Amino acid sequence: MNKENFIKKVHLIISLIIVIPVSLIYGFKPSFQFDIHLNTTDELTFFKAMMGLYLGFSLLWILGLLKKNYLFVAIVSNVVFMLGLGVGRLISFIIDGEPSFIFIFGIFGELFLGCYGLWVLKKFKHISI
Repeated sequence: MNKENFIKKVHLIISLIIVIPVSLIYGFKPSFQFDIHLNTTDELTFFKAMMGLYLGFSLLWILGLLKKNYLFVAIVSNVVFMLGLGVGRLISFIIDGEPSFIFIFGIFGELFLGCYGLWVLKKFKHISI
């Protein structure tokens, strides 16, 4: 992988390293890492659906890493995914109060990865801002 490809793809790799394990934790054992305790089938179903959504996006990012014609859509989906999560968590922080450290770290990480993706799209002339 040359330097340009690394710059274009590094945030997808970082996202995969984080999102895949987190999705599995959300889906199978959210109380393992988070102060989340699910009690109803509806709550369990919701978190399994989140796991599926995270894994679906991860598959798209893997395709973007492996197939050149999927890279643009992988980057755009990563930007939307990360900025959506980051802004949602930021809104919750403002309205609901301070979450645990791991979620505060998540806000910064998601906003950084989303902005990095926007920077990649601009740098390589895929968008104009």
